[in-house]
Amino acid sequence: MGRVELSLIRGFRVVHEGTMVSLPLGAQRVLAFLALHDRPVLRAAVAGTLWQDAAERRACASLRSALWRLNQPGLRLVDATVTSLCLAPHVRVDLQRVEELAHDVLSRRVACEAMGRPAQSFRGDFLPDWPDDWVLIERERFRQLRLHVLEALCDQLTEVGRFGEAVDAGLAAVAAEPLRESAHRAVMRAYLAEGNRGEALRQYDLYRQLAQTELGVAPSAVMRALVANTAAPDPRDG
Repeated sequence: MGRVELSLIRGFRVVHEGTMVSLPLGAQRVLAFLALHDRPVLRAAVAGTLWQDAAERRACASLRSALWRLNQPGLRLVDATVTSLCLAPHVRVDLQRVEELAHDVLSRRVACEAMGRPAQSFRGDFLPDWPDDWVLIERERFRQLRLHVLEALCDQLTEVGRFGEAVDAGLAAVAAEPLRESAHRAVMRAYLAEGNRGEALRQYDLYRQLAQTELGVAPSAVMRALVANTAAPDPRDG
């Protein structure tokens, strides 16, 4: 069948042997939903989730129509039985690869030094323009994983002295969630390790203003301690 790449991060895309495959929205939704499961899913569950506002008979008819549209000559995307559906085994999903890499980074099974442009691997949301409830749940789960791994990358890259890439990873986490204090702290640690105390103070002030304006809270004691260390005079300055 040839290799098929299914992309769900930063938008939906199917590429077969280097050629983009055009699919209607109903067929796209079926593929995306199946990609979230590592096992066959009952047809009734697929129809009930994707067409939850429709009567059971109509939902099942919509699923059959979507599967028919997925049945393109020379291209098998779904393996179907009378009762269940799953992605064909040759369909590779970017979400699965990124999640595996994220867990490898978090558990330090992969060294950040071996990664080229580490933060770039974790940019983008899951199907950002889709409003479905099941997509919103998955998007938030994936967003939290991204934030944790970007912060971990920031700290790990700081440890090995790759400060530019560390700041890039930390600021990517800040951009994804500007009110996340732990992301700002990771960026501050990178600046401090690099010797840029002024940048660390500016990062603190940015978060302090955001937290006060949006949440009505002050930075935590942990973050204030970072600032105290930042403001302390350096003995080497004489």
